[in-house]
Amino acid sequence: MSIDTAIEALRNLLGTRLSTNSAIMDQHGQNEAYFPVTPPDAVAFPTSTAEVSQIVKICATHDCPVVAYGTGTALEGHQLATRGGVVVDLMRMDKVLAVHAEDLDCTVQPGVTREALNTELRATGLFFPIDPGANASLGGMAATRASGTAAVRYGTMRDSVLALEVVMADGQIIRTGTRARKSSSGYDLTHLFVGSEGTLGIITELTLKLQAIPEATSAATCRFASFEDAVNTVITTIQSNIPMARIEFVDEMMARGFNLHAGVNLPEMPHLFVEFNGSKANVQEQAAAFGEIANTFGAEGFEWAHLAEDRSRLWKMRHNAYYAQKAHRPGARVKNTDICVPISMLAEAVAKARADATALGLTVSMVGHVGDGNFHCGISVDHDNPDEMARAQEFSNRLNGLALSLGGTISGEHGIGMGKTAYMEAEHGPALDVMRKIKASLDPQNIMNPGKLLPGN
Repeated sequence: MSIDTAIEALRNLLGTRLSTNSAIMDQHGQNEAYFPVTPPDAVAFPTSTAEVSQIVKICATHDCPVVAYGTGTALEGHQLATRGGVVVDLMRMDKVLAVHAEDLDCTVQPGVTREALNTELRATGLFFPIDPGANASLGGMAATRASGTAAVRYGTMRDSVLALEVVMADGQIIRTGTRARKSSSGYDLTHLFVGSEGTLGIITELTLKLQAIPEATSAATCRFASFEDAVNTVITTIQSNIPMARIEFVDEMMARGFNLHAGVNLPEMPHLFVEFNGSKANVQEQAAAFGEIANTFGAEGFEWAHLAEDRSRLWKMRHNAYYAQKAHRPGARVKNTDICVPISMLAEAVAKARADATALGLTVSMVGHVGDGNFHCGISVDHDNPDEMARAQEFSNRLNGLALSLGGTISGEHGIGMGKTAYMEAEHGPALDVMRKIKASLDPQNIMNPGKLLPGN
């Protein structure tokens, strides 16, 4: 490995768009989670696919690690250069290349954020629905198979990506998929790269499905005496096939965090945040059907948000859950983790997670896109307290084991990164060896985001 030689060659290629400035490197070594700052050896700022290809070729020649970087909002350390090397910051590749309104699709560069895309789409009557909360880059969202609050209605990035352009580990540029809505042609390489976390190649272009902006939208919050009642409301709603746009669970600790961070005055009780969209008649019908179910489980305090600005405030509060979790203990870090279970197992999973948090004496707040069985636990931890860190890790171990015991997965949307590799064997068994063979075939030097996704990588 000759990282210094690679950096010199990259400087000749990129000039001032190759940085070894300590502040820039520290910035790209930060993360939203609990991992230590991990600066790379250099940061490259390409502006085209051709430049990304040249960067990767140079790094491959010198056996230098390459880590793709978007907005840096991933929660499992995906973007950290744990073995040094070059971080490839893709945020200057931020053009919407084409919008095909008649076909409900668009093509973008990886540095376009979801908010920027939706701003670009306003005049078309279309929008991109995948909403993980953070204003993440679309390349990063594809690489981590992101989803979010609207997944119960619109699916995840897996469902929204039609085609990709990818720079492989040797610098070769390939295209996967087409703008057609289905294909029976060859291996599904598009969805091999969606969720690969930059370990197989770097996504440099995406073709995405779009949705029509609904005629009417309405949102509401309501509270319950117990989390069992709230979760059972969700289960019954989904089993009743009511087409919810969003249905989010917030426990009493999360409600307290919202009060501390956002200055609101939510009763410190379990809540559901819901949204309906469609025609005006459909929205009214959906809301009424949900209300009947919620009332059966003792819901109270319904507050409706019909105006766009009111809904925006509501969902902004939900999207800032990470910062609300931090508000419980100023100065503490948040170890954020998520699991996903079959919807019928949701109440059992939440109850067991709450019991484990109590037994371990941890401050844990829960929030989640429970309409698809996915929920998040934010554990407030003091990094300087080894005992507390050990208890937080034990909670994570129990939570992931719980997910698998209930027929679920160790991550519904955060991904694996370097935070969850220890659980991959338990979930995938012999299939993990197949993943390793794919990795070894496409990246034999193991330069693409090493140390992530696969244990021992």
